[in-house]
Amino acid sequence: MQTAYTVLILLMLVGVSRLLGRVIPLPLPLVQIAAGAVLAWPTLGLHVALDPELFLFLFLPPLLFSDGWRMPKREFWRLRGPILTLAVGLVLFTVVGAGYFIHWLLPTIPLPVAFALAAVLSPTDAVAVSAISQNRLPGPLMHMLQGEALMNDASGLVTFKFALVAAITGVFSLTNASLTFVLVACGGLAIGVALSWLVGRLRAWMIGRGWDDPATHVVFMLLLPFAAYVLAERLGASGILSAVAAGMMQSWLDLLPRQTSTRLLNRSVWGLLEFAFNGLIFLLLGLQLPDIIKAVVSHETTLWPTLFYRCLDVVAIFLVLLALRFIWVQSIWRLFGLLRRWRGKGDLTLVPTARSCWLLTVGGVRGAVTLAGVMSVPLLISAGVDFPERDLLIFIAAGVILLSLVAACIALPLLLRGIPKSPDDAMRKEVREAWRRTAEAAIHALEAEDVVEPADSPQDAAQAALAAELKARIMSEYRHQLEVFNDSAEAQALASQMDLLESRLRLKALRAQRLELYSLRRHHEIGDDVLSEILRDLDLSEANLGTVK
Repeated sequence: MQTAYTVLILLMLVGVSRLLGRVIPLPLPLVQIAAGAVLAWPTLGLHVALDPELFLFLFLPPLLFSDGWRMPKREFWRLRGPILTLAVGLVLFTVVGAGYFIHWLLPTIPLPVAFALAAVLSPTDAVAVSAISQNRLPGPLMHMLQGEALMNDASGLVTFKFALVAAITGVFSLTNASLTFVLVACGGLAIGVALSWLVGRLRAWMIGRGWDDPATHVVFMLLLPFAAYVLAERLGASGILSAVAAGMMQSWLDLLPRQTSTRLLNRSVWGLLEFAFNGLIFLLLGLQLPDIIKAVVSHETTLWPTLFYRCLDVVAIFLVLLALRFIWVQSIWRLFGLLRRWRGKGDLTLVPTARSCWLLTVGGVRGAVTLAGVMSVPLLISAGVDFPERDLLIFIAAGVILLSLVAACIALPLLLRGIPKSPDDAMRKEVREAWRRTAEAAIHALEAEDVVEPADSPQDAAQAALAAELKARIMSEYRHQLEVFNDSAEAQALASQMDLLESRLRLKALRAQRLELYSLRRHHEIGDDVLSEILRDLDLSEANLGTVK
């Protein structure tokens, strides 16, 4: 029962922290970390023993699946060059540069262990950046950070595992590591795509047989990221990349017919899960802070001087990570600009100004993956031999996470000052064009619809006239309400008939709009964000019609 009480307390705190975030002028992640640290203080004494493997399995697959689902695929493909250089090149650059610096700064940490720490400090968290920036980052920059966060989780953790093996065994082969990295990454992507495709085919088969209960399909969606993660890990591939690939593939398969209720329920359920899981991650980080501090100073004779010097070490490592990221972003972005101009394609989506480079640099906030990775460091190298400086590694990782959050909280609002908080003009234009095209498709569908059979009696003629009027112009809501609330039985029957006929016409128009919207997406005339926005409105409109017989 104690575990159940703890879970309920944490979930309650997630909701309370959201309310506090509206009052306290701090980003929600920092409020949640502070709340967790306060609860873990000896006076309150809430202690949560964190199992790294369980943490990794419960939290990361659904969150990465959701991020992959929501990632705009067209923008991801357009920015594939910068995203891959950030997700792979920057990780390797950070591992080498920060690894040597950590070993120089703290000689008690062996070089392979320093590389492992640098690798686990490489993954970024785009969710925290979005919460801090309040969606004011320019679209291309946010897409770069989202794509980088999706991909560098795998590259950082795979590199971290190789460094750990080298630290434990003392053996490292660059050729074998590179080949294994490619196999692990490609295997994870392939498994995620294949499993997601199979689930999509299963859902289509179920829908074809009339088994379209929304709750059943949403349960399949909830289990899919865990299945993709476990299957990939069992086969020796990257479970993280498998969950990401499954989410990206499922966003294509979510366009199945007769799935309006499922999509609406799915959005609500996943919105709740993302809110709860992200909040729990930062609460758990706060809960671990007192134990982390206690562990790192437990072998020292003095508390505050040791803690002060350790904090200086954390600041120095964070500044080096920031400098390495800025150098990489500045160099690679300008290189891409030169290559595109040389190929006659103009510059990148954004001009690489100093402000945009600093936004990308400060936007590299560390989060859940870094915490989970460093907590998975083994206690022992071999029987009776402790892992070198394990407590210090955890302290440094937690400190870098906190510093990156604080730096983003301070720097991002300053860097975004003067940038208006307005929607993307290109996206607004795509939305307007998509609405125009879908409205035209609905009108054409209504024009081609033969609503009633040829009239054989005066009553049929009256129905045909009514149908023609509804086809030309859907009756106003006020006229419909007056007829619905008329006391006569004939008026009630006529209102019911009109209601059914109107619902059928509206349903046909909405489905024609949805088919046109899918066609626009298939021909790359609109992006995933436009598709999602308009599809949500169409689904809500169809849901308001209720069940149409």
